[in-house]
Amino acid sequence: MLDRTVRNPKKRVRSRTIGAVALAACTGLVLTACGSTKDSVASGSGDSDGTGKVGVILPLLTSPFWQSYNDYVPKMAKSEGVDALKTVNSNSDPSQQITDINNQLNQGVKGLVVAPLDSAAIEAGLDQAERKGVPVVAVDVAPEKGKVAMVVRANNVAYGEKACEYLGEHITSGKVVQIMGDLASVNGRDRSEAFRACVKEKFPKLKVLEIPAKWESDTAASKLDTLLNANPDIKGIYMQAGGVYLAPTLQTLKSKGMLKKTGEAGHITIVSNDGISQEFDAIRKGEIDATVSQPADLYAKYGMYYIKAAMEGKTFQPGPTDHDSTIVKLPSGILEDQLPAPLVTKDNVDDAALWGNTV
Repeated sequence: MLDRTVRNPKKRVRSRTIGAVALAACTGLVLTACGSTKDSVASGSGDSDGTGKVGVILPLLTSPFWQSYNDYVPKMAKSEGVDALKTVNSNSDPSQQITDINNQLNQGVKGLVVAPLDSAAIEAGLDQAERKGVPVVAVDVAPEKGKVAMVVRANNVAYGEKACEYLGEHITSGKVVQIMGDLASVNGRDRSEAFRACVKEKFPKLKVLEIPAKWESDTAASKLDTLLNANPDIKGIYMQAGGVYLAPTLQTLKSKGMLKKTGEAGHITIVSNDGISQEFDAIRKGEIDATVSQPADLYAKYGMYYIKAAMEGKTFQPGPTDHDSTIVKLPSGILEDQLPAPLVTKDNVDDAALWGNTV
């Protein structure tokens, strides 16, 4: 879960799977640019001009990641020429999010940018938008069903794999914990399943213990405390969302005398997801070891870009884009622009191109 268009100057290597999908998709395209945001294809009617109010619905505002995204929205809307209304916070309630969508539609918005809380429940809101002819762009979470013009999201499978590989390279054997997100969200499922599968395949000497925490800091803290009481010998932790899990995890470890800095005896290797400035500070202090930077700035930028394109009647094709990402077609048939999400360690934590260093 960046006010400027921040791109990492060092292009990251995409997964072989995504690259293969992209290559296969591009091979079949002749006249249209593969995934290009410069050469999109106009749809049949061609009578839309891309104007009108756009509603922007947030999942929550208790996480520094979503607070940063919220700050980027008006700036990116302005830069992309989108007339965005003040953001609406669904406050971690999927039912409230459907109500928020209906309220925005009743206000006459011509487009919606939504960060779904529940991959399945969001269908009701998407159906309402489709009935009114209002295009929707989903940010961060892909819906399981329902119509959206584009999903703007990083590859969450890669999040779990990067965390697994980092821990596996630094821990030869022993217990590691993954503090999971909400499994009602495709993000929580992708990260959890990818981490679990990667450990099983590549690092069988590691034993994975799991904490389902539903993106809730209090739940993470209480369940981690209980787990540590029974397993004081854990060697690694994977936090699926630093924005909500970083503080409670560090506080819990500190309260038990288990927060040792990198290089100290008893240090627990910790990998996170989000890329917020608080994680970067923790890396610099040696409290955690790495995080995957989820591009809050680019979520806002391309959420605005794609909703404007959808309101203009434009469509896109699978393949590499002109902004170091890849558009893929999901099993549901929905298109997803998978933005780059680099691993951040002490070696590159001060990189000025990282959005967490710009807020």
